[in-house]
Amino acid sequence: MTQLRVAVDVGGTFTDVCIFDEDTKTMRVTKVPSTPHDPMIAVMNGVERGEINLSDVSLFSHGTTVATNALITRKFPAAALVTTKGFRDVIEIRDGTKDDLWDAYNDVSGPYIRRRDRFEVSERIDFSGRTVTPLDEEEARRVAALLKRRGAKTIAVCFLNSYANPAHETRMREILEEEIPDATVSTSAEILPEIFEYDRFNTAVANAVLAPLVSGYVNRLATHLKEGGYAGDLLLLHSGGGSMTPRMVEKYPVRLAASGIAAGAISAKHIAQQCGYENAVSLDMGGTSTDIALIADGELRITKEWQVEYGHPIIFPSIEVLTIGAGGGSLAHIDIAGSLRNGPQSAGADPGPACYSMGGDQPTNTDANVVLGRLGTSLAGGAKSLDKRLSAEAITRFIAEPLNLELAEAAHAIVAVANANMADAVRLISIRRGYDPRDFALLAFGGAGALHGADVARELNIPVVIVPPNPGVTSAMGCLLVDIRHDLSQMYTGLAANADADDLEASFTALESEASARLRHEGVADENALLQRQVSMRYLGQWRSLSVPMGSGEGALKQAITAFHEQYEREFAFRQDGTPVEIYQLHLAAIGKTPKPSFRPHARTSTHPGTPIDTHPVYFGADGWLDTPVYDRDTIPAGARFRGPAIINQLDSTTVVPPYTHAEIDEWLNIRIHLEEILHG
Repeated sequence: MTQLRVAVDVGGTFTDVCIFDEDTKTMRVTKVPSTPHDPMIAVMNGVERGEINLSDVSLFSHGTTVATNALITRKFPAAALVTTKGFRDVIEIRDGTKDDLWDAYNDVSGPYIRRRDRFEVSERIDFSGRTVTPLDEEEARRVAALLKRRGAKTIAVCFLNSYANPAHETRMREILEEEIPDATVSTSAEILPEIFEYDRFNTAVANAVLAPLVSGYVNRLATHLKEGGYAGDLLLLHSGGGSMTPRMVEKYPVRLAASGIAAGAISAKHIAQQCGYENAVSLDMGGTSTDIALIADGELRITKEWQVEYGHPIIFPSIEVLTIGAGGGSLAHIDIAGSLRNGPQSAGADPGPACYSMGGDQPTNTDANVVLGRLGTSLAGGAKSLDKRLSAEAITRFIAEPLNLELAEAAHAIVAVANANMADAVRLISIRRGYDPRDFALLAFGGAGALHGADVARELNIPVVIVPPNPGVTSAMGCLLVDIRHDLSQMYTGLAANADADDLEASFTALESEASARLRHEGVADENALLQRQVSMRYLGQWRSLSVPMGSGEGALKQAITAFHEQYEREFAFRQDGTPVEIYQLHLAAIGKTPKPSFRPHARTSTHPGTPIDTHPVYFGADGWLDTPVYDRDTIPAGARFRGPAIINQLDSTTVVPPYTHAEIDEWLNIRIHLEEILHG
């Protein structure tokens, strides 16, 4: 029987499908237009277009934008909040910051739960976990009865200091479930048992509002797959770089926020290491946005401070990805000062760029690339036709005529601004953190990444660009490379020098017990479970902390303190060995190993790229129009080497090899574009 592993990544414009055959070690891909009103339709369309027999599938993995889009558009069911008396407005007061400090009129968006849906009950637990005021159960039942009359179906319970003692939250949940049996209740101590009530409350609230929507989508999809013949668990990629089964998604749906974004970074890390690069920058340019991640010394950066919307933090470990509004559908426009701008507004999938002939009349990056000759007349294997005439009309009307430019000059200017925006974003995550881009490779993928990768690398003096074999579906491939993963934490404040090693070990053991139970609940065998300890530390008197690995046994804490000093110096270029170190928090990553695809290298059979399928003029800025060969990527053998300019077409993307570069196809069928004039070897 054929055994397939299938990964599906839903993007803003296209839904990408990777199908890996375990027997032949080969991968095939397909793309279908996304269906924003119901992403499951696009997923099942992708299964049909990919001619996938679900009974042959051993693993089905999915990166979804359902949670992210719901938080952005706020299209989720009404929810309620029950909190400690006097703390009803914590999620509205926030932390007092603004995204743009200097814009007095740019207010942070309101909380996910309106004030009229937030209720208080009398209770108080202090910072040490001691009960100061018992939970007023009579008042709690009155609130529960009121919520029942109002038809509340999803409720967040957020009590002050519940991270230190969750007893009151647990009892409040029991009362709510007694009064409203069909309600979904999220408690902040269960979702995120950490200090700082604003961060904890908001994470629990986000979890609550997403619960019905995300669980409904995931369960519907799982049912459709099962009815089609798939016998395994649907695996959902989460923001921390792991996956979850539907059973855990029902409990922690907020972890699916930024799900698809993480997949591209995971793929980039795998490909970079496969090519021998421990340092790389991933440039995942899709139809709506570009996601950029940094891989340093073989590791992706992890952050706990992120949000889908500014002012609404989600405090779960997440792969650090910088997202900017630069995609194939990003709109080019002239601002009130007469300057050319690119994004963040996007034409999206509907109506899309002007060349889609779906009613869009404003110029986009895709339209500019069509006019410049870099894109042909269709995308996604003919699934989307492109009308060059409409692209030219849009650019002429909105850009060329107002700026008194020739059509090609205007189109090139649009692309140049997009490239500059992406280069600036790369600088933010590299140069500003002490990393030199010249020491990195650039992984360019996504539907549009390979069109722009070499130009972005030139702006940053990055010496090599790597374009994966299937750049348009590389994020989907990342779904095949992840393990089941859960992240647990516990507050543990106190000076490291005074910490009791036995007490620390007992705390980690308790976390490991819960982690093992979660993995067993998801069907992970004990031999496939991996538990990784970390401890967050800071210098005494500081607020922010750094996490370092924590071992077990004698000397583990001392080694962690040494690692903290070293990590601090790396991050901030100085260290304070004489200053006492404080333990802030304990972390545990629970990983359930899943089978990974084993890719087969290809023999280098020829240095010649073969015969071009076409030659036509392409515009390259100062070099003007150059006759440029167009190759079909599927026919270029491993080992081929050629100079730019060249265009390489394939189902899911188009690669531009500019003048003054040379390219080679390696044994993994990656295109490596070297930004130097002389071809070595």
